[in-house]
Amino acid sequence: METEQPLRLSEVFVSIPDPRQPGKVKHDFVELLVVAVNGVLVGADTFEEIELWANEKQDWLRSYLRLQNGIPSHDTFGRVFGLIDPGQFEQAFRRWMRGVLPALSAEVVAIDGKTSRRSAGIDATALHLVSAFAAGAGLVLGQRGTAEKSNEKTAIPELLSTLALEGATVTIDAMGTQVNIAEAIRARGADYVLAVKDNQPKLAESIKDFWSSFIAHPAAETAHGFFESVEKGHGRVETRRCYVFDQLNCLSKPEQWPGMKSFAVIESERASAAKTTHELRLYISSLAPDAERMAVTVRAHWSVENRLHWCMDVAFNDDQMRARSRHAAHNLAALKQLTLNLIRMDPVKRKGGIKARRIIAATSDNYRAHLLGLQ
Repeated sequence: METEQPLRLSEVFVSIPDPRQPGKVKHDFVELLVVAVNGVLVGADTFEEIELWANEKQDWLRSYLRLQNGIPSHDTFGRVFGLIDPGQFEQAFRRWMRGVLPALSAEVVAIDGKTSRRSAGIDATALHLVSAFAAGAGLVLGQRGTAEKSNEKTAIPELLSTLALEGATVTIDAMGTQVNIAEAIRARGADYVLAVKDNQPKLAESIKDFWSSFIAHPAAETAHGFFESVEKGHGRVETRRCYVFDQLNCLSKPEQWPGMKSFAVIESERASAAKTTHELRLYISSLAPDAERMAVTVRAHWSVENRLHWCMDVAFNDDQMRARSRHAAHNLAALKQLTLNLIRMDPVKRKGGIKARRIIAATSDNYRAHLLGLQ
């Protein structure tokens, strides 16, 4: 597969059209974006904080930026981010990531959405961002904004069409279990593992009926794959049992799901001193009926919760983001994901989580320059 060379941030941003009127431009567009990345990298979560930090570190920034008219004000940051076309920002982001992580053949790519709750205004709904997350690498590959969660059905195929997914396995929760989405995944040369719930009632019912018959008879009577894992920690024991089947003729309309080869039932049991809970989850897949691979893939999907969504909330204060000027919330959220990738791509193993590394970047010029590829 032909790949692109990794781009420096200035090269990434130069591909984004400057949305401002030429006669009213005071600050260089690319430099403004680079300053914003620096600010987010060191712990600034708002345009006001970016301005405050940049003014304090203006001498250091001038070591590789001209900053002919100084540091833009927070109003200027907010206005420019509000004007940038999110689609063009996302396109530049994806182009950068293709150079950073060109091959996805061994990756589980989790597609999932998250709402920035404080981004809603009086006349607008909160920003809902659907992201593609390479679970193994811990990197965001791209994103697509929607007005509300129900629009994920439209956003997911649009996002998939922009990604180089050949050889990857794409995982999506039940919201994205749609025939056209399965078709979009297969069209990109990838496999899928899709959760099945009541949004596909007949399919879910047929899997449950099959499962009821399976557990009512000796397991040896029905061909299947099986894999079990046990995890202990935080005062509880979690046992997961994955059963995989290829008896597709027992399901409701299996022919409408392109390339489907298997379906799975995963039993989860969580036992603590206080109580024991059970959960049953259903999946369909274009993967061959390999229980261990299915279990690992499903487990990898849920890493998006703590390695992306939780991280954006805790380390980047995403749920408190109040940027509401046109596209500002969307573009700032994408910028934060770009910054998360910068930190995660550091080849040097360092102690501390993302939040701690942002603190180090704020205090160490050398570390900050290292993350930005300036050294």
